[in-house]
Amino acid sequence: FTHLYSWVILLWKSPCRGKPMDFVFIIDSSRSVRPRDYEKVKAFIESVLQFLDVEHEATRVGLLQYGSVVQNEFSLKTFQRKEDIQRAVRDMSHLASGTMTGLAIQYAMDVAFTEAEGARPAHARVPRVAMVITDGRPQDTVDEVADRARAAGIRIYAVGVGRVDMNTLRAIGSQPHTEHVYLVANFSQMESLTAIFQAKLCAGIDYCDLGEHGCEHDCVSTSFICRCRRGYALNPDGKTCTSLDMCSTLDHGCEHLCVGTHDSFVCRCFEGYILEEDGSACGEMDLIFVIDGSKSLGAANFELVKRFVGAIVDFLDVSPLATQVGLLQYSTKVRAEFTLGQFSSGLAVKEAVSRVQYMGRGSMTGSALRHMVELSFSAREGARPGVSRVSIVFTDGRSQDDVSKWAAKAHAAGITMYAVGVGKAIEGELREIASEPDDMHLHYAKDFRRMDQVADKLKSRICAGGHHLGIILISSLLPVIGRTYHTVGQLTVDL
Repeated sequence: FTHLYSWVILLWKSPCRGKPMDFVFIIDSSRSVRPRDYEKVKAFIESVLQFLDVEHEATRVGLLQYGSVVQNEFSLKTFQRKEDIQRAVRDMSHLASGTMTGLAIQYAMDVAFTEAEGARPAHARVPRVAMVITDGRPQDTVDEVADRARAAGIRIYAVGVGRVDMNTLRAIGSQPHTEHVYLVANFSQMESLTAIFQAKLCAGIDYCDLGEHGCEHDCVSTSFICRCRRGYALNPDGKTCTSLDMCSTLDHGCEHLCVGTHDSFVCRCFEGYILEEDGSACGEMDLIFVIDGSKSLGAANFELVKRFVGAIVDFLDVSPLATQVGLLQYSTKVRAEFTLGQFSSGLAVKEAVSRVQYMGRGSMTGSALRHMVELSFSAREGARPGVSRVSIVFTDGRSQDDVSKWAAKAHAAGITMYAVGVGKAIEGELREIASEPDDMHLHYAKDFRRMDQVADKLKSRICAGGHHLGIILISSLLPVIGRTYHTVGQLTVDL
């Protein structure tokens, strides 16, 4: 009863009371949002709902979530009571698929904010407001569709969590960006935005417009005080701002390195470590190479693949306390060349790689994935509990067995898959194997002479981290060696 009473008092005092508004949440429900973080998003939505005056003639609320597709949870006309909306939010299920942010904004513009779905007509001049909450890079374009949505009169707030690119958030949010674009380090920090949004969404008189406030950066309308943008501190005069080194002034929490940017910071790890999902801790890594030894590869190119493996190993801190490395070769059968923890130095691993003999028969990629999931990352073969899992697999074309089942099991086991295709790689198999988003986890080269470029990209991906990591490199030998390396963005054109 006390909790309910406090929220009644909050709403009575809130400038949102009686304020008409059509408000739609647009929620990223992609695979990169972990289940416990998905629950934090739902809790944040409920905290925003607390200060909104939900009534048919006041604020109407809709919600859609998106992954690879857009799912409308409820529209502006569905509920007229706040408790019904809260119940619907609690009952939502995680989609756990792609990240089609542009598609979601398009849906909001074309469907969610229509009169048929409960939005009030344009002549009523009821504000139309959307809040986009995302934690990753979109798999589609957002710039043009966000421009059209804003031109249609929709005010968009963009909330990013973790390593979201600020340029993406700015492309989504309305102007000025200082008022509509927000970035927090993790999902737990989203609650800190509640009071800010109460002020923004429910503001009545804009006190900053009443006179010359003199604020160098931003004037906060609800309290007529000056505020500096992230990366700056308010000077004693209460008006001007001084630039900060955020890494030296904030409790950033980075375990290894803090790298300051213009208005934020990011954590980085020393070479050979992987950045964990919280964006700050640096963890050990268990890495399994799974390389294709089929006859279409050819002995000469198999040696180039071994050299590629060595280039990755050179980059890692191989030791029992940092990165462990194992290697499988597969053809018609799967052969464990060495297991995790068998060698405790990079030099020993490279020597073992140099001794690997080319099998030169069929191409059973699915069997290799099964071996990796069931055996290579087991405690019996040296895998450590709680350590990020990485698998680099190299094959030269269409598999002779199904890859989808064991690729899905690898994803479910917490192994993030990187797919790299060379030559006649099959795009469908690459995409089944690779984790999302594709632009981070799928690469393609037309020939083996450009594999050093692939290695460089994978080094940066591994230690940029943020997920348990697994890399599948898929290659296919072409008669002519030496053609241009292409990234996944060109893969569809080439296949």
